[in-house]
Amino acid sequence: MADEARDLTFVVAIDGPAAAGKGTIARALAEKFGLGHLDTGLLYRAVGKKALAQGRGVLDEGVAELVAQELMPEDLAVDGLRTVMVTRASSKVAAMPGVRKALVDFQRAFAERDGGAVLDGRDIGTVICPNAPVKLFVTADAETRAERRHAELAASGSTITIETVLADLRARDERDSERADAPMLHAEDAHLLDTSELDIDAAVIEASKIVEQALSRRRG
Repeated sequence: MADEARDLTFVVAIDGPAAAGKGTIARALAEKFGLGHLDTGLLYRAVGKKALAQGRGVLDEGVAELVAQELMPEDLAVDGLRTVMVTRASSKVAAMPGVRKALVDFQRAFAERDGGAVLDGRDIGTVICPNAPVKLFVTADAETRAERRHAELAASGSTITIETVLADLRARDERDSERADAPMLHAEDAHLLDTSELDIDAAVIEASKIVEQALSRRRG
């Protein structure tokens, strides 16, 4: 199956809110079907982190735009991209039109790479890859997502409360869905995958079925 996917210019676009499981699902699909993977959220995290550093803790839109224009692949591999502060910064810079515009070419170039790709983010199926043959919108209720994110943070030593995590998630959902430029939307042709009652293995199985069906149609 992986070899068949690798022979195609094949894009899987995965969107959805934070902590719904889309990143884990995307990585699993990329491995299973032999596709490249880009967590586009890392782009905004990297911009947020560098912009905060350059602004000495203050997010300046002009600085963030310059950082986005000069972003390099190695910036996605630095430590500290998943801290609470960087998470908040990433959501704010993602709402800046200049930042989003600067990162569009980066994402589309990855999507067009030989061998196909899986991209996950907020606007992949609506803006970055609107013609992707497979689109998924992965979601879960806010409380479930807060529990998952809180567990991740606690495991890394954070003492943040689950109430704060839930408030942050809801604020981020609002910013992502209401921003003027490329808001987070469920594309009309995207398969909805609600993971509220699914563990990750079950969610990957469901997503894999959708990809396999799309590959079968392309072969047919």
